[in-house]
Amino acid sequence: MDHTFDNSSNETSDSKRQPHSVSRWRLILGEAAEKQLESMNGPNGLRLTDEEAIMDAALAAIYDDTDGGQTASAGGSGRSSGSSGGGRGAGGGRGSVNLSRWLGDVRNLFAEDVVSIIQNDAIERRGWKQLLFEPELLSSVKPDIQMVGTLMALKGKIPEKTKDTARLLVKAVVDELMARMKEDMQRAVTGALNRRQHTPLPSLSGLDWKRTIQRNLKHYDTERKILIPERFYYFDRARRSKEWTVILDIDQSGSMADSVIWASVTGSIFASMPALDTRVVVFDTEVVDLTEKCANDPVDMLFGIQLGGGTDINKSVAYCENFIEDPKKTLFIMITDLYEGGNQSALVRRMREMRESGVRTLCLLALSDGGKPFYDERLARQLARDGTPCFACTPGMLPELVAGALQGQDMSALAKKLTTDKS
Repeated sequence: MDHTFDNSSNETSDSKRQPHSVSRWRLILGEAAEKQLESMNGPNGLRLTDEEAIMDAALAAIYDDTDGGQTASAGGSGRSSGSSGGGRGAGGGRGSVNLSRWLGDVRNLFAEDVVSIIQNDAIERRGWKQLLFEPELLSSVKPDIQMVGTLMALKGKIPEKTKDTARLLVKAVVDELMARMKEDMQRAVTGALNRRQHTPLPSLSGLDWKRTIQRNLKHYDTERKILIPERFYYFDRARRSKEWTVILDIDQSGSMADSVIWASVTGSIFASMPALDTRVVVFDTEVVDLTEKCANDPVDMLFGIQLGGGTDINKSVAYCENFIEDPKKTLFIMITDLYEGGNQSALVRRMREMRESGVRTLCLLALSDGGKPFYDERLARQLARDGTPCFACTPGMLPELVAGALQGQDMSALAKKLTTDKS
């Protein structure tokens, strides 16, 4: 959390830097460490500014006097907890904290990425679900993908008076994710589906360089050593209706929350493209078809998802097989950590037969900006041997991945290249 407490001072001498360094450690470690820091640096080294005192109180409300003596992470550091001296009376729980003022302090004093962490820790560590149950409090929450996951998990408990506010928060996150992905995804898919169709309409992004050069070689100026094209050739970006079927089969178990949100946005983008016949299915031990909700509004789709429960991947794949009409024009993307609670051998057989029929198959172990996912490595290796690449995918990788699948590229090689480039 060094960047969080950076006062942007240009002072460089050790004597000037030392008080800031000590106060920063005081904020990180909490009040329990005050005596030890004071004995090492003297009382003047622990003098907090008014702003730092407010920051300390906001952190103490969440991280001091927590259960079990555990140290919480907040931007990679953490407050000491469960110790004598305990925090600013915050151990009394939410009754001793003014949530509205606390939310304001957090948003005003901390960096945006840290605000999200602290808010989510408030819910997880302190049980402050009141943040989600009062419209005036919820409207003060910084919307992020983790908060959307929490709202999805608690949607059955959210009071009626808060639902409109919750929906606006979810919509803000969905709109942000859509903005990050839509243009790149549409460009990748449209280009992949129309690479061999040509048009006289000029478009620099659609210029077919190879064909243009080949057809104009006779116009090469040997003296000037330049090619002077007489005619340019362009790829046709026109969208043909329902040329491909894309099926998203999404694991809605609780551990997949971030992936579910990204997948919902992806499904909505696919559904907006006339060239694709998009199906969106979610599953736990049961299978739910959310295609219609996804096409109309991804926010509706997210509120139609029930995070948690068991997992029967085989059942969901069996359901998705009903939508495969032309295997060679079908892309099947399964988003799951592969912890199968159903018939695993039947799942492996179905995926192998699907692949052998000509369907382009992918298994995304995670679709998120997060780190290394937890997944069933043995099952992933089995599916990979049968021709279905299994790997974690960031949203930024997905457009190129989908384009490669539609173009008939070797998906195992492409997946390896993309994951190598990412690392």
